Amino acid sequence: MTTFSRVPADLFRFTTTDHAELHTAVLRVFGVANGRLETVLTIDDVQQRLRHVGWTEQVTEDELAASLAALRQWGLLDSAQQRYGLTKLGEAAYAGVEHALSTLTSSGSLQTAVLDAISDRLDELAETTDDRRAFTALMELEAHLGALRANTTRFNADLQRLLRDEQTDLATFQDVKRTTVTYLRDFVADLDARKQHVRAKISDIDVVKLHERARNGADLYQDAHWLDERARAWDGLKAWFHNVDELQDVARRAIVQLLRVLDRISEQRKRPTNTAADFRALAKWFARTESEDEAHELFNAAFGLWPARHAHIAHADGELIPSAEPWHNTPPVAVSPQLRTTGKQDHLGSTGKVRNVDEVRRNRRVQAEKERAELEHAWRQIQTDGPIRISTLTNLDHDTFHRLIDLVGRALGSDPDSTGTRTAGTSDGRMQINLRNARGWATITTQKGTLSGPDYVIDVQSR
Repeated sequence: MTTFSRVPADLFRFTTTDHAELHTAVLRVFGVANGRLETVLTIDDVQQRLRHVGWTEQVTEDELAASLAALRQWGLLDSAQQRYGLTKLGEAAYAGVEHALSTLTSSGSLQTAVLDAISDRLDELAETTDDRRAFTALMELEAHLGALRANTTRFNADLQRLLRDEQTDLATFQDVKRTTVTYLRDFVADLDARKQHVRAKISDIDVVKLHERARNGADLYQDAHWLDERARAWDGLKAWFHNVDELQDVARRAIVQLLRVLDRISEQRKRPTNTAADFRALAKWFARTESEDEAHELFNAAFGLWPARHAHIAHADGELIPSAEPWHNTPPVAVSPQLRTTGKQDHLGSTGKVRNVDEVRRNRRVQAEKERAELEHAWRQIQTDGPIRISTLTNLDHDTFHRLIDLVGRALGSDPDSTGTRTAGTSDGRMQINLRNARGWATITTQKGTLSGPDYVIDVQSR
């Protein structure tokens, strides 16, 4: 059972008092000095170094002494003979504040280079026979994993906040479409290509033997907890890459969400108003009317409910009703529902025939099946067993060649990775092409003509 470690009550009290800014600046002076291996400072040293950590106000000796006394009371500083130094709690408080400020001012990222670094360190750990190098490579591996996990978590949080932001304008999401969507797609593709290699290396390495060798290389024979810490870190590495498929699913869903938000904002820009806004504007107009007649006129103009147009319709036997008789004393007359929409009392014309659409549906289904078969045939022709040159594709029909050129165009429109490879896919995600720089010139002839261009190296695979 995992125990929950409690944070000391006074650890961050200095950030909640009336003089929190001064306390934080003083603690930062000691933290910076500690990083330079200066473990103790006098009050004059602190006074002189406050401006180096961004404190610009004048501080009296009494104010500084009170701040030092408060930090000492909370257990963050200790003193001896007017010389002060950070305690263990003080170091933790300083690290916590620095980490919090770093988190508030930074944004996450998905770094494919870190994936490469993890893969390289695993390869090195599997091959090296030097215990000292095993130790340094293991520490580098854990650092890379920590950076990958922290940046991935932070990037996902930033992305979700962006998706929840209803105030983002279209220009922002156009930039997101050009950068973030492509960024996520490339990361998912790179992660998919590397995860199997990393999983295999993790399974092949004898971790118990590796940790023993690394401890020997670092001369840590007396540290009883070091092996336990390394075992937990290795379990974290295995768990992260075991659950990496979930990360890919999250990235794919984020791509779809981003595109949907972009479509919604684009639609709102095309239609700058909506029903709710129309009714609010109409309510303001009603509030400004000066009389009931004016309000009725506005109502009729807004909703088209003009007075009835059947006053000319006479009773079936007009001689029974005197012309001077008030309307409220006369019997009602029948009014056709067509009068308002057509202006005519009776509906003329025959009832339209119901169209039989069975044949249309059958033809559309046959056409869809035909197009699907043609598409499957084209993908089978285009798909390769590995990297090939375009010039080797000599037996393509024109439609299949057209689909290949479309894929090549998509790849050329994307950014190359560190190896110069450009990656693109079809809109339905079915096919993916990896394209590398050309060497030479290719000429391809189909039934409708001949095309000449760079002889790119391509690898077309089904996803």
